[in-house]
Amino acid sequence: MAKRRERHQNPQPFLAEDNDSVASKKRSISRDARKQHQKDEKLLSSGMSSKILKEARIQQREIEDEEVEAQNPNNSLLNVVEPPHKDDGVEDDIDDFTGFSETQSRYGDYEDDINEEDEKLLEAFLSKDTAPQRTLADLIVAKIKEKDANVSSEVRPLPKLDTSIIDLYKGVGKFLGNYTAGKIPKAFKHIPSMVNWEDALYLTEPEKWSPNAMYQATRIFASNLGVKRVERFYKFVLLPRVREDILKNKRLHFALYQSLKKSLYKPAAFFKGILFPLCESRTCNLREAVIVGSIIQKVSIPLLHSSVALLKLAEMEYCGTTSYFVKLLLEKKYALPYRVLDALVAHFMRFLEDTRIMPVIWHQSLLAFVQRYKNELQKEDKDNLRILLEKQKHRLVTPEITRELNNSRCRGEKENDLMSIDILCFVSSSNKS
Repeated sequence: MAKRRERHQNPQPFLAEDNDSVASKKRSISRDARKQHQKDEKLLSSGMSSKILKEARIQQREIEDEEVEAQNPNNSLLNVVEPPHKDDGVEDDIDDFTGFSETQSRYGDYEDDINEEDEKLLEAFLSKDTAPQRTLADLIVAKIKEKDANVSSEVRPLPKLDTSIIDLYKGVGKFLGNYTAGKIPKAFKHIPSMVNWEDALYLTEPEKWSPNAMYQATRIFASNLGVKRVERFYKFVLLPRVREDILKNKRLHFALYQSLKKSLYKPAAFFKGILFPLCESRTCNLREAVIVGSIIQKVSIPLLHSSVALLKLAEMEYCGTTSYFVKLLLEKKYALPYRVLDALVAHFMRFLEDTRIMPVIWHQSLLAFVQRYKNELQKEDKDNLRILLEKQKHRLVTPEITRELNNSRCRGEKENDLMSIDILCFVSSSNKS
């Protein structure tokens, strides 16, 4: 006991500057450094970590897309295959979904972009004689009637499945009709792995699902179905529901808006299942375009998928709101292949002899195109566009387009070439004066 007291009362042995004490100090400093590093790591919240991981995944996808592009040197854009990846949006368990609050029940921050005069002008470009939007129910009923003509009198005929399966998925459908939050039935989660998945989905009556159930379904199918299958889900289930909600309420339920946003994590399926059918219907109004377009604005989309989308939009039969989607994709400022640029020039030149008054958005989309890609256009293209501007004019936008064309170099020219032209013009004007 006396020795222990003496040791504490006499600190001198602990202050000795021998080798052992120096080594001990170094070890202590090393331990302190490790502890500080661990504290610093804890400062990164789980939310920040997930954001970093999400951004890393996005960058990885872009790298994969560049590799795919390198394998397609001839710009065979229509043959692009989407690299397989899981839905980045599913960072937590499906069953942990707590629902969207009532304050988020409608998405309406796009109202400032919708002008009544523009809506009326765009109506001139919408088709009056088009078939209604087809749904999954239309497909399944047609298939059932094709196999058995005797079921034509039934309001909602049933596919030929085991009675227990039919009862099971009818029950799931009733559950999803009232769903707000929480667990999703295991039977529903199993649908993506079924061979006859569309029949099972049809039995749940998707048109009667709650908006939150549609959001959960989109998460499940976007994560577990291949591109072609999920494209069909988007086209025949999600898109009809979105259009119906906009038509009925003049805006889109927040859960359905989030469903659209989630669907873009499979870009190829989104374009083929949502955007292209919407434009090809030739009934897409300005309100629908602004709502769907806001998704395109907010979500990062790989170059190749956007290139294919622009190529397709440029070549399809024109609908006024097509210009809106073209403008949004152009404003993402991609380094587009020449094939896409040439297709866009041809798209605008189609309106050279059009006698209709072009909507403002058409002129704005042409301005966006020229502003971003003026130095990548051929001299012949610029001459043709100048001729177009003589026929299709807008008092505010056309002068800007002309100025952009006149103050740019042509494809293949270097920046020095443009400077030389400017100098020659300056000298010429000075001599005349």
